[in-house]
Amino acid sequence: MAKKDYYEVLGVDKNASQDEIKSAFRKLAKKYHPDINKEEGAEAKFKEIGEAYAVLSDENKRKQYDQFGSAAFENGAGGFSGFDGFQGFSGFDDFDFGSIFDDIMGSSFGFGGRRTAKNRPQKGSDSLVKVNLTFDEAVFGCSKDLKLDLDEECDKCGGKGGFDEKTCSTCNGRGRVVSQSQTIFGVIQQESVCPNCHGLGKTFEKTCNECKGNGHVVKNKTITVEIPAGVDSGSELRISGKGSKGYNGGPNGDIYIQFKVRDSELYQRDEYDVYLNLPITITDAVLGCKKEIPTLYGNLVIQIDAGTQSNTKLRIKGKGIESPKTKKKGDMYVVVNVMIPEKIDKTQKELFKDLSNTNLETNVEFKNLKKYI
Repeated sequence: MAKKDYYEVLGVDKNASQDEIKSAFRKLAKKYHPDINKEEGAEAKFKEIGEAYAVLSDENKRKQYDQFGSAAFENGAGGFSGFDGFQGFSGFDDFDFGSIFDDIMGSSFGFGGRRTAKNRPQKGSDSLVKVNLTFDEAVFGCSKDLKLDLDEECDKCGGKGGFDEKTCSTCNGRGRVVSQSQTIFGVIQQESVCPNCHGLGKTFEKTCNECKGNGHVVKNKTITVEIPAGVDSGSELRISGKGSKGYNGGPNGDIYIQFKVRDSELYQRDEYDVYLNLPITITDAVLGCKKEIPTLYGNLVIQIDAGTQSNTKLRIKGKGIESPKTKKKGDMYVVVNVMIPEKIDKTQKELFKDLSNTNLETNVEFKNLKKYI
């Protein structure tokens, strides 16, 4: 076993206080916990961090380490043996590992998984659903029936996992057992999860064959969800308490819905504003006209002023999309597109020749251009 610098592993000074050691461990454990970090080597790093904390958080073990180094804990002397082995150190008696991960991921991601905390209330797993919507469904809202596979309490055993419950004879209901090992420093006491009841403190004469002792079964459920008006691609909706059933009285998980909205054939969307391209003829642009246009809320007649240029934006206030948060509507913008005819007859050509005599001398852009030619 190679020598290890536990202070370096946690990134603390050799004179660090217990609070500094605990703080450093919390930060690193969150970063490298295998339920969170799926990168290669994260699990090994997590074990190394736990090993370092297990030694440095205990004053007696820290003194042994400072005197003899990591060799003092070889061959099981320190009791470290992977994730469950963290619980084998007396320095962990006042430290709630589960709280670290409950704070950031919910109790379904508790320390070491459910193997080490089966008797603790745990939140059910969250579910993520991706839902496709049409443009109109997203703008005006709709109802959607979602089919999900969710963990539900087993009906046969009532969520217990078995029948004829009795106190575990191995741990006497504690859920944990204490063992001792002889080392060069004397007898070291080690506490770990009961191997018989796996931390529950109870066993059953007969295991439920429906849920295989888990207390939960996977069921396909259909839930109806009201999609609010104004959602957009990438936005997310949380349905609280409708996810998988919690354990030991813990709350149900949540359902997260992510939306993907199909583009409209008519409108372009920019958050809560909408844009409509309106093609008009040269004559309409020169002389002005009135045009009937479609909006999200029905048709509307608008005025095109004489001399309107291509790409002119006309704003229609309050004809955009309603925000699901503020309930205020965005605006609609009509973008005028003056169409140039690709083919014209002889008469039209003569008319355009007459129009080519238009005086540009008063045009500011034309004046600027003339300075350089």
